[in-house]
Formats: sequence, C-alpha cells, structure tokens
Amino acid sequence: MADAPTPLERFVQGILPENPVYRQVLGLCPTLAVTNGLNAAMTMAAAVAFVLFCANIITSLIRDLLKPHLRIVIFTLTIATFVTIADRFLAAYMYQMSKTLGPYIPLIIVNCLIICRCEVCASKQSPIHAGADALGQSIGFGLALGSIAAVREILGTGMLFGIRVLPEIWPDWVVMVLPPGAFLTLGLLLGAVNWYAMRQQEQ
Repeated sequence: MADAPTPLERFVQGILPENPVYRQVLGLCPTLAVTNGLNAAMTMAAAVAFVLFCANIITSLIRDLLKPHLRIVIFTLTIATFVTIADRFLAAYMYQMSKTLGPYIPLIIVNCLIICRCEVCASKQSPIHAGADALGQSIGFGLALGSIAAVREILGTGMLFGIRVLPEIWPDWVVMVLPPGAFLTLGLLLGAVNWYAMRQQEQ
C-alpha cells in the first residue's frame, strides 16, 4: 500500500476531485429528496458525516479481522449502529426536523457512499487515513447538498434558511421545491461541474 493516498490526499480528494455527488454520483436518494430547503439538507449532511466518520474509524480498527465473504455484512451492521444513534438523537432533540426528514435518516444504512468508503479506504488503511477520508467526503457531500438546496430554495421561495433574499415581487418557481426541481437542479449543476473539469483537463 506504499502508493496509497496519504491522509491529506484522502481529505482533499473527497471535497472536489472525488466529490460524492458531482464526481462519483453516489448518495442521490437523499440528494434529491431533502434538498428543497437548506435546513433539511444541512441536517442530512451532518447525519451522514457522523455515520461516515464513525463507520470508517470502526471499520479501519477491525480491518485485520474482516473476512472477505462477511465484510459487506459487517459494514452494514456497523453503519446501522451509528444510523440508529443519529436517528434517535434527531427524534429526541430535533423532533420537527426528524419528522421532516422522515425515512431518509434510516435509509443512510444503505447509502452507497458510506459502504463505498468503508470498502475502498477504511478496510484497507489506518484509522488516520479512514478519518481523513470520511471528513473530506463529508465536506464534499455537504457542499453538494448545500449548493443544490440553495438554488432550489432561492428560486422556489425567494428565501435562504427561511430568510427572504429576493424581492417580494419575485415570482416563486414552485416547481423548484417539488421533485422535478431536484432533478433539474442536480442535472444542471452536475453538467456545470463536468464542463469545468473538462476545461481544466484541456488546459
């Protein structure tokens, strides 16, 4: 593993070069479902960050004990433990947000992003590498959810975090806070990121 990325490289790559949503196209279920407002999007990003970091660390610590035919089961059980903690925390201290997010917090258990990072990094490298990878991927995921939610909330309601940022005469584009708006916004931002990446490669 001498040529494996360093912790700093893992961290940096997760933010933009290997952004979970815009580059790896992972975790699209919550990305599309909870980005009609920044509050819900940032809460989801925080929950995913908590689960990803804890699952990566635990997986890395037990990596020498993992059996090839059982590793996915172990990943899932580890992730489920921390998802339950996050779900119960939200239900206890942020009840209204917990109701808003509904089933999407429990669905973090099958989020391909977290299982992917456990398999690609945590099961092969040290806890420092795994932690750095989790932090980078979490920031990248949060940036993706935040950017999509900001566009949808501003265009759909003229507000940001519930605070009006556009004039009262702004005609609300209701479609932006509905499911079609999620697909439209994701497609446009994904296209913009890919266009920018191609321009960088050409230069």
